[in-house]
This record gives sequence, C-alpha cells and structure tokens, in this order.
Amino acid sequence: MYAIIVTGGKQYKVEEGDVVFIEKKDAAEGETIKFDEVLAVSGEAGFTVNPAGASVEAKVLSHGKDKKIIVYKYKPKKGYHKKQGHRQPYTKVQIEKISL
Repeated sequence: MYAIIVTGGKQYKVEEGDVVFIEKKDAAEGETIKFDEVLAVSGEAGFTVNPAGASVEAKVLSHGKDKKIIVYKYKPKKGYHKKQGHRQPYTKVQIEKISL
C-alpha cells in the first residue's frame, strides 16, 4: 500500500516504514505529524484518486540541513562577482500509518 502526499509544495510517494526528507516542519523530534493532503492511495481496493478522509501519519526523526550549494553571479566586462552559499533545512520523518 502506498500514498502520494503533498507537503512543502512537493509531492512524495510514500509507503509504511519509509524514511523521507521533507521541507522543514515546526515539530519536535519524536512527535507525530499528520498529512491530510493526500492525492492518491493504492491498496487492496485498487487505486483511488483524491480519496476523501485519507491521511498519513509520520514520526519526526530529526531536523538538519542539506549539503551547501554555491550560487555564483557574474557579469562579464563589468567587474561584478557575487558568491553566496545556501543550505536548505529539512525534516527527516518515518511514515507510520496510511489510513483511508
């Protein structure tokens, strides 16, 4: 059984027991969060699109930051150089339950 959920403006295909890195959520480690925006669920009854009342529960494992990326801007012949780094924050969650 799997579900397609939306969180942080992105879509994730998840199954029970999966560990997923999502956009940062304001939840403490060990806390359970619920995703109500479920686009589709596949189970014994087949594939259901936009199921009413479906939800996915996940346990927050940790918070962290991704690897640093470098953003470099440059304009030729103008002497303009700008270097900037960015580390995207994330929340690591484990999917516990998919319910219809």
